[in-house]
Amino acid sequence: MIEVIMEAVLDALKALPFLFVAYLLIEYIEHYMKKASLEKLLKHKKTSVCAGAVLGVVPQCGFSVTASNLYATGLISTGTLLAVFLATSDEAIPILMARPEMWSVMVKILPLKVLIAVLAGWLTDYFWRNKKREPKFEKVCGHCHCENSHGIVKPALTHTIKMFIFILILNLILGVLLEYCSETVLNALFLNGSVFQPFVAALFGLIPNCAPSVALTQLFIQQQISFGSLVAGLCSGAGLGMAVLFRMSDDKKDCVKILLLLYGIAVVSGMMINIFA
Repeated sequence: MIEVIMEAVLDALKALPFLFVAYLLIEYIEHYMKKASLEKLLKHKKTSVCAGAVLGVVPQCGFSVTASNLYATGLISTGTLLAVFLATSDEAIPILMARPEMWSVMVKILPLKVLIAVLAGWLTDYFWRNKKREPKFEKVCGHCHCENSHGIVKPALTHTIKMFIFILILNLILGVLLEYCSETVLNALFLNGSVFQPFVAALFGLIPNCAPSVALTQLFIQQQISFGSLVAGLCSGAGLGMAVLFRMSDDKKDCVKILLLLYGIAVVSGMMINIFA
């Protein structure tokens, strides 16, 4: 149990710098950026999707947390958010890096996830292009009255601490639940050898914690799941990003749509890899 608590605290601490930077950026834009400059910043969706995919593939779920906060305030598009989510691999890359025999797998996964993230992000923004989202800073500042504060550092710190507590509690709950889920149970759940394995892997990847990416990678190393299933699980695994999105956004229907779209893209990607790879 102590190990679970320590891991929960460590995961929450890892997200701290990303949270602070995100809230600092949001406060700066709200207080100091002119409307014309803001519109210019948000105009280049294709570029932001590519940037989101590249940042997301860095082995850390902090970028998905940052993206969720920026999306909730209307500062990035749906496609950019999805690109970050799909590219996020969390703890999978360090685990593969620690095993030299898995380096060839890692070299395949990184560009593949970036490609999936970019294509999915562009297509999402293309089909949702008529749904213009205006920046809504009240998503962050609507209940804390931080507009009365002098400067942007103090309110950014306030929001960071509140979100840190939320993430820590969530990590503790999920950590305890996953601790009692044995490896034998996981092997049975993942339908070893079944064509439907990517469906289960992608569903498991949706759990907002670093544990799923660790479990999926270990199961792949043990040859319990296919490469396509690993990709499906890692694509849907946005770390804490999805939980933060539901926490920050008032439009829960929009969050559910993003969740379903993320799951669908992950499953289709995994199935296609299993068929053609």
